[in-house]
This record gives sequence, structure tokens and C-alpha cells, in this order.
Amino acid sequence: MRVVFAGTPQFAVPTLKGLIDAGIDISAVYTQPDRPAGRGRQLLASPVKRVAEDHSIPVIQPVSLREETASKVLQSFAPEVVVVAAYGLILPNHILDIPPFGCVNVHASLLPRWRGAAPIPRAIEAGDSISGITIMKMDSGLDTGPIIAKREIPIDDEDNSATLHDKLAQVGAELLVETLPVYLSGRTKAQQQDERNATYANKLSKAEARINWQRSAFDIRNQVRAFNPWPIAFTFHRGERIRILRAQIANEVGDKPAPGSICNVAKGGIDVACGDGLLSLKELQREGGKPLLAGDFINGYPVKKGEHFQ
Repeated sequence: MRVVFAGTPQFAVPTLKGLIDAGIDISAVYTQPDRPAGRGRQLLASPVKRVAEDHSIPVIQPVSLREETASKVLQSFAPEVVVVAAYGLILPNHILDIPPFGCVNVHASLLPRWRGAAPIPRAIEAGDSISGITIMKMDSGLDTGPIIAKREIPIDDEDNSATLHDKLAQVGAELLVETLPVYLSGRTKAQQQDERNATYANKLSKAEARINWQRSAFDIRNQVRAFNPWPIAFTFHRGERIRILRAQIANEVGDKPAPGSICNVAKGGIDVACGDGLLSLKELQREGGKPLLAGDFINGYPVKKGEHFQ
């Protein structure tokens, strides 16, 4: 089979490597243009580009695919199918229609749940117990195309967006490599999504990361997990922004204080009252500081029982 691959971030790397390891002919790799990064703002190649170059695969980096020239370039590779994994550019209809078997997307959710840009953190934020990978034939909608294959995995209580990302990236690679030959042979047919079950995973914003202590301990814990590694949930104490990287639900003891009240300060965690329940902060970070476990954090920043997070 002749495949063109389109992807950009680290999530797409296991899928690209899986195709290469399976001996599949990858005619070209599409990835987003190099971006300035770091203090020096030097141009940085995407993780997918670096893998492609390591394997001497031609790399194409258009700013957009809307122009007619984009169609001609893709047609020159004569792909039977285009495999897409977190590419980051919209594929217009004139691109979707080029390969005979269409464009196949590796999506990090169990569609139709969590269509859109941020399916991994939104699943954790919502308290979902399972996630997974969907292999989907793309159409002109936002993750609305028919489903070719699915595979679910549990979301562990200790998972955050970073750990679930890595798990799903690997599952996506395995499922795509298993599914693609079957799909191209015509032995499986894509099934339409049930629109009644559709939900949308909008991009995360920094404004969402501020903790509202009126919410339940369950919801805030999920917020902390979902927003790690970006943009990191935060609160304020004595006017200083404090980032919360890890937290667990704690057992309530005695009278219930006002939400945001610090109920206990110990090496194992800083317990904070929520609108419903108690949350134990396990890993924190001051502005300009490094992430610290609660015991180390309070050694350098002595918060006190009875004070408040805001």
C-alpha cells in the first residue's frame, strides 16, 4: 500500500514509527512548518518531521492545504490512503477526495464522545472512567466521519493528561497498524457515528485553570489532573499564584469549614475544604519555583491551618 502520513506532535510519533516498522511504503510525511521555540526563538522541527528525516522520508510542510497547488503536490505521491494523527491543519474536501480509500484519522477518544481539539484533558476533567482510540474515515465535519475501529482503555485515578496521552499514543499506533490492511482489503466497513451521543472537547484555556474552591473535591481533583501538563491548575495564597500539580480526595474530619480553608498541613499533603469534600494537595509550585512535594513545599513556604486559598 502507498501511504502518505500527516501529523505533527509527539502523539503522532508512535503511529508513524508503527507504519515504518510494519514495512508500509510511506511516500511522504506532511507536518506543520517549523516553529520558533525556546529563549533564542530558533526554528524547531516537529517531532514527526525529525522521525521522517531519520528515515529519509520526504517531508512536506504547507502553511495551508486550501490552495489548488496543495492538491497537485499530494496527487504526485499517488497515495491509496492518507493517515492523519494530530496534524493540526484542516483537510479541505479537495484533499480528502484524492486518495481512493480516503483520509483515515487516529483520534484520541471513543467517538462520538469528545470530538474536537482536546479530547484527552476533557475526558479526565469530566471524570470519565474510560477513554480510547477511534480510527475514523475523515469527512468535512469535525471528527464526524464513519468509524472503522475502536479500542478502549481505562482511565486510572492517578492518570493526568500527560500519562493518558502517552498510553493513547501507543494504543493508536497499534490499532492503526492492525486496522489499515483490513480496511484497505475491503474486509471491514466503516459505521456511521450516533449523533445523539456526540460531545465536544474545546481547547483548554489558561483562564479555566484557576481553581474555584466552591466546586466539589471530585471536580477539582479532575481539573488538576486534566490541566497537567498544561496549563496547570492554580490558586492564590497571600496574593501569590500557587500551581497545583497533583491532588487526592481526602477523608473529612470534624466540622466543615468554608471552601478554600486550609484544614490541615502535613508532610503528606495540604488539606483544603471544597464546596463538597476535602482535597489533599500533594504537589505544588510557587511562581518562579520548581514543583515540590507537599512536605518540601511547606518547608520553604509555611502555609498555616486556618488560612485560605482563593
